[in-house]
Amino acid sequence: MSTAAPSRTTSPIARALGTALRSRELAVALVLVVVVALATSKSSSFLLGSDGWRSLLVNPSILILLAVGQTAVIITRNVDLSVGSTLGLTAYLTGRLFIDTGLPAPVVMLCAVLLGALLGAINGVLVAFGKVPALVITLGTLYIYRGIFLSWAGSDRINSSDIPRGFQQLGTQQILTIPVLTVIALVVLAAVGYHLHSHRAGRELYAIGSDPDAAVLYGLKVTRRVMTAFVLSGALAGLAGTFYVARYGTVSSNAGLSIELQAVGAAVIGGVAIFGGSGTVWGAAIGAALLVTINSALPVIGIADFWQRAVVGALILGAVVLDQVLARRQARRMAEERDLEPDVVHVDDDPGPGGAGTATAILEPGSHR
Repeated sequence: MSTAAPSRTTSPIARALGTALRSRELAVALVLVVVVALATSKSSSFLLGSDGWRSLLVNPSILILLAVGQTAVIITRNVDLSVGSTLGLTAYLTGRLFIDTGLPAPVVMLCAVLLGALLGAINGVLVAFGKVPALVITLGTLYIYRGIFLSWAGSDRINSSDIPRGFQQLGTQQILTIPVLTVIALVVLAAVGYHLHSHRAGRELYAIGSDPDAAVLYGLKVTRRVMTAFVLSGALAGLAGTFYVARYGTVSSNAGLSIELQAVGAAVIGGVAIFGGSGTVWGAAIGAALLVTINSALPVIGIADFWQRAVVGALILGAVVLDQVLARRQARRMAEERDLEPDVVHVDDDPGPGGAGTATAILEPGSHR
């Protein structure tokens, strides 16, 4: 007869359902659905109008890209506050390349992504090699990149007449009623999400954020991984800069101003722990969609501008508090399980090759072998 710890009898479907019900992503998605439903009940054109569905999908596309890149950085226990300035700088570069060079759109987009990656790499080098807190570094580069943008652009402004018509159509074209910009953002989201979830390099980002010192002792390439996260964030900010030009057709000196705070807020609302080590790009993307939708839905519902900002702030504060509560609850539960679970030595009474059975031992907490 064998003695072993009791096995779980919960079915896979029940466990999957329980996990889904506890999911932060599902909770945020439900809030998003409620916001859309309330706004639509007040004004049917919000969703059902000639431009309602398209705007609802295309408006968050820029912030989704920034939130995905921000997630990769935040899970390593860092933050990138320079993405707004990077977006503005790469958006202006996109316009200037169209005006001055006549390069085809794919090459222009690639140049913007490469510039964004370079700016992200500068952040990564200063953080990873200089061992300076990312908050300080990226706050500094936020102003430096914005200063370069303003010095370069001056009083100049990129107008829609300067942008090729074919490129501007990216902001209006659809595939099966889904805007092209949204499709591209979802493809990027899926690629980054798959990498973080399924590849070792992606999983190591979570390990670094959970315990940087342990990651170093374990031999993880911490410096390289942190660098990669910042490069990814910068590259996606560069891609967002091209989206900005395609979506709005104009670039002025305030392009991307303060959007970095929305990117951080979207990630936090979507369940990305601000102290690193947990969260998904899916949650960050839903958080981005919620923030953008709230900004357009609350005026329709009839809420004043002040309270619109207060609602967003309350969502961010609530998300941070919830993260802390859940983290402490999980730590307490794990500690209780370690204290209460007996050490079990699995036993097989069947005769072995030598014809003798093995002994059985169950060690209660506090007992000795």
